[in-house]
Amino acid sequence: MTPQINVDVLVIGAGPTGLGAAKRLHQINGPSWLIVDSNEKPGGLASTDVTPEGFLYDVGGHVIFSHYKYFDDCLDEALPNKEDWYHHQRISYVRYKGLWVPYPFQNNISMLPKEDQVHCIDALIDAAMECRTATTKPANFDEWILRMTGKGIADIFMRPYNWKVWAVPTTMMQCDWLGERVAAPDVKSVVRNVLLGKVAGGWGPNATFRFPARSGTGGIWNAVAATLPDEMKLFGEGSTVVKVDAGLKLVTLKDGTTIQYKRLISTMAVDNLAGVMEDGALVALTEQLFYSSTHLYFPEDDCPFYRATIFSNYSPYNQPSADIELPTMFLANGSKPSSTDAKPGPYWSIMLEVSESSMKPVDHDTLLEKSIQGLLNTDVIQPEDEIVSTYHRRFGHGYPTPTIERDGVLDQLLPKLRSMDIYSRGRFGSWKYEVGNQDHSFMLGVEAVDNIVSGGIELTLNYPNVVNNRRNGERRLNQDNDITPRLGAGNRLN
Repeated sequence: MTPQINVDVLVIGAGPTGLGAAKRLHQINGPSWLIVDSNEKPGGLASTDVTPEGFLYDVGGHVIFSHYKYFDDCLDEALPNKEDWYHHQRISYVRYKGLWVPYPFQNNISMLPKEDQVHCIDALIDAAMECRTATTKPANFDEWILRMTGKGIADIFMRPYNWKVWAVPTTMMQCDWLGERVAAPDVKSVVRNVLLGKVAGGWGPNATFRFPARSGTGGIWNAVAATLPDEMKLFGEGSTVVKVDAGLKLVTLKDGTTIQYKRLISTMAVDNLAGVMEDGALVALTEQLFYSSTHLYFPEDDCPFYRATIFSNYSPYNQPSADIELPTMFLANGSKPSSTDAKPGPYWSIMLEVSESSMKPVDHDTLLEKSIQGLLNTDVIQPEDEIVSTYHRRFGHGYPTPTIERDGVLDQLLPKLRSMDIYSRGRFGSWKYEVGNQDHSFMLGVEAVDNIVSGGIELTLNYPNVVNNRRNGERRLNQDNDITPRLGAGNRLN
């Protein structure tokens, strides 16, 4: 006889969103709840893998920066010691014509060859003049790029780079998601820096960030999960969700366990959720959503990756210690080493991100070889560098692409699920890249719980620009049952 569990709130997925929901449910000590995940360890798309040699690799390039004090408090509760964290200032460059141009590229054309500077400034001035008289909003991301940066920067950086990132043309993407994600250059500052030969300083919300000292980004979520009661967690392959019956409000797991719920918070990719619900209308809607599979930036075509992260710089524990002896597999130029005997380090590591889609296919069999050659082409590594470990993992859902059709689909899809008492939330649960960072994802879960329990406003889901235009102005972690969302001083919803 298969076991049956009854809970008020079932949470599917133990990534940041699911753990945010579980953390809030545990904190308020109200409805009965359970969190399930098909993996043995929590973290989801924010987990960390370890190679046999002892190199750590995050699932993508994750860093911790926050728009929410509540999120900060929860992480500090899970990893409370000063030695649990490293704090970094981001150092990022764009590779262009053999140069390393400081990020963001569009603010630092002073570093380009003179003919490129002239080309970019001419187009940037033309774009600024046109923008002043424009009476309509850009119809897509490509129009936004042209209006904000001009054709020069568009052609040499913005278009080729974003094609490598998103694996869809910029003409297919909307621009409402941009917010703080893309720097719009100021013409006067750009010209001033060109004349004076200066570069622009750090930009963006993650110009400074913190990173866990040990266990990679996944270590954060292991620590957060450890603050939750074991009896409220079902992790492992047997806990894979194989069916969701929205009518009966019944979830079936791979091991045969059934879970009766009143409200469901699903952090599964919403297209996968529609599949296990066996709802043809929902499946048809989700087929219109697009995604790609997946700090140095590479817009040019001499390498397959769009971003390279020197991951060993994030923490000395992201790679084996220098006294560990490892054999050399091969040299970076592909030749055999003079000796394959194990020898000590020191070691360093680099993490590459490559996008893939039906429009931009990738040969998985040759990807590692082409990536190493790309590192040689861009002078990131040298031909004689010794390679002691390689690792390749493909994730079907990497980036939720903000296509032009996306909002129209979500405006139908999410309310329809909500009418069934299903809250589809998270990076791919709600499919909003603009609120897809770890802090956003965590709060999507927290605010879903607040809405279930008290009708609280889901600010992150419904008002991305509000949360992205303020920093640390929201709720602090409190141990009572006050779950009313509040806006920080000076902010107002009209």
